[in-house]
Amino acid sequence: MTESAPTPRAERRPDLATNLRIAVLRLSRRLRTESGDLTEAQYSVLAALCHLGPMSPGQLADHDKVQRPSMTRTVAALEGRGLVTRGANPNDKRHVVVDVTAAGRDLVREVKRRRNAWLDRRLAKLTPAEREIVAQAAVILRKVVEE
Repeated sequence: MTESAPTPRAERRPDLATNLRIAVLRLSRRLRTESGDLTEAQYSVLAALCHLGPMSPGQLADHDKVQRPSMTRTVAALEGRGLVTRGANPNDKRHVVVDVTAAGRDLVREVKRRRNAWLDRRLAKLTPAEREIVAQAAVILRKVVEE
């Protein structure tokens, strides 16, 4: 039996899953740079509080799928910057509730604006047909993620 020579690296074509994974990771990484000095963990907490309302540190940890000590550090950093407040739970004074401040809400809006502006500039360089394909792909990708 003769073995066929391995395909040179330049000739190999990654499969759909590989191409999609690389593109999504690079896009995500690039969009994160539009957050300024806010870490992605901090942004995630602020966004969750803006959209879902006040939560306990434990609920935030569960929401972001992180360990509670990590969430405690993230909340402390945000509180130190005046972006969140910690207060007593109105239903149980022994527990703490974290809420976003006006400055935190403003920062979430600004980060979203910067991320959308960056992406809008890139999408504007595409042809109308390419933008339509991206629009269709976005709907499909949301289905994939939400299943």
